[in-house]
Amino acid sequence: MLHWFYRLMPRQGTFFPLFERHAAVMVTAARALRELLKGGDEVERRFKDILDLEHQADDIARDVLLSLRTTFITPFDRADIQSLITSMDDSVDQMQQTAKAIMLFEVRSFEPDMQAMADAIVEGAEYVQRAISMLSDLSKNATELNEICIYITRIEGEADDIHERGLSRLYQKAKAGDAMEFIRGNEVYNHLEKAVDRLDDVADEIQGIVIEHV
Repeated sequence: MLHWFYRLMPRQGTFFPLFERHAAVMVTAARALRELLKGGDEVERRFKDILDLEHQADDIARDVLLSLRTTFITPFDRADIQSLITSMDDSVDQMQQTAKAIMLFEVRSFEPDMQAMADAIVEGAEYVQRAISMLSDLSKNATELNEICIYITRIEGEADDIHERGLSRLYQKAKAGDAMEFIRGNEVYNHLEKAVDRLDDVADEIQGIVIEHV
């Protein structure tokens, strides 16, 4: 008799499309941030784009959390779903925070190492999107998902190296010039580093789901 009850309950169909929509917004936001770091007129234009994309990401995350409350059977643990969408949303939030810091400090030109970190953010976001698209078949894609997560962690490590190198170069330039330039640049570098870190957090969540459910 219980099988009739289960058939009437909302099922797992909505989660994967919502994850994929959020990942697509994440990639678009990462690319907009990279364009913003070209400087000049792109800063204000892309800043507005990122604000809009962050609102879109919030809406999708809200839909996921609502689905959790109304779905009886989920594709994997509810806590894992909540943690995954939260980490994904945090990554877009951090991209927005990076753009806000740039606007606040009126930065309109960017060091090559800053742009290299923006490239790392795009690359990491694209790998996250690829991983998210494979979650609907964990058993089939477990090996590749683990490889993607390891690669995202490698991107994060390389970005840390760029961050340290960029700060060192910035400090050397600032010693003979305006100390405020170092403060502004340091703020941008730190936000960029956090953006890469948040993508690595998503990879950690995905890897945890793979380990737990395969």
